[in-house]
Amino acid sequence: MTPETDLAAATSSERDRGFMALAQAAAEQARALGEVPVGAVLVRGDEVIATGFNHPIGGHDPSAHAEMAALRAASAVLENYRLPGCELYVTLEPCIMCAGAIMHARIARVVFGASDPKTGACGSVFDAFSIGHLNHHTTVTGGVLADECASSLRSFFAERRRAVRAERDARNAAAPISPDPLTVRS
Repeated sequence: MTPETDLAAATSSERDRGFMALAQAAAEQARALGEVPVGAVLVRGDEVIATGFNHPIGGHDPSAHAEMAALRAASAVLENYRLPGCELYVTLEPCIMCAGAIMHARIARVVFGASDPKTGACGSVFDAFSIGHLNHHTTVTGGVLADECASSLRSFFAERRRAVRAERDARNAAAPISPDPLTVRS
């Protein structure tokens, strides 16, 4: 690599980290609503066009993923369902539904934080963006602030499990104790 290439790579990764930090802030909005903390930011050049966060539970909408929310908002701002030249930053690897929408929107580049070993469509489970027969090709960069993004998700699910256990324990503590019918004598 030349010094110029090194500088360009360092600048790009600093830029990527900056936009991923904005996506993390959007993810915290989802967390505050009790939703899985995934956030997305859609940019064109250095301008943030739209943000989005997960809200399928509150929105009663299985398609209300962070990426979908950002794509919808950006399409409204730009008054076009095609978003060529735009980049999408998302804290979690997109699923197959979101990958399809990203391709239809003609997003130039997707940058994600944490990999998703259960539903990831950027190489973890399936690589939607490597299908050569499709007419649009999006470049993908994964692992930007991956540890921070994964930690946010892990802490959310750990807290959710703690809350479920506490609720169950409280319910059990409040339930009247009935005698064991095998040890009760008349």
